[in-house]
Amino acid sequence: MQGIARLRALIHRVAGKLRWLPPTVARLTLGWVFFESGWGKLHNIQKVIDFFGSLGIPAPEIQARFSSSMELICGTLLLVGFLTRLASLPLIVIMTVAILTARRADIHDLGDLFGTIEFLYIALLLWLGAYGAGPISVDRALVSRLPTPRAA
Repeated sequence: MQGIARLRALIHRVAGKLRWLPPTVARLTLGWVFFESGWGKLHNIQKVIDFFGSLGIPAPEIQARFSSSMELICGTLLLVGFLTRLASLPLIVIMTVAILTARRADIHDLGDLFGTIEFLYIALLLWLGAYGAGPISVDRALVSRLPTPRAA
């Protein structure tokens, strides 16, 4: 029993030292994916407009530019870890719209939904939105400089 307790303590020590890793990897991965996607879409905007039009998305000229710009801007914010919680929100909306339009025909049950990359992005963005960018981020550096609020 004592061996199990020592092993548990070791696991907790190691996990504590690696706490920075999951939010950093999630943030950098999503940031890069959305930055690259937004960049590519903005440089081939007519193709995106045509695709949005084929999906029946209203005002595809406006929506394509807006969503592509949001992917680029919010992806950049995620990469540096600045305004991470705020940047997650438009990306969640964009991925929800992607599921409801471009992926709709592929989804017949929860297994199909959970198996989409868009849903995985939503899950990770929800996590970053709730818990923040992590310790290796501009957000953390800025928050550490703010005065600590007094208890009421």
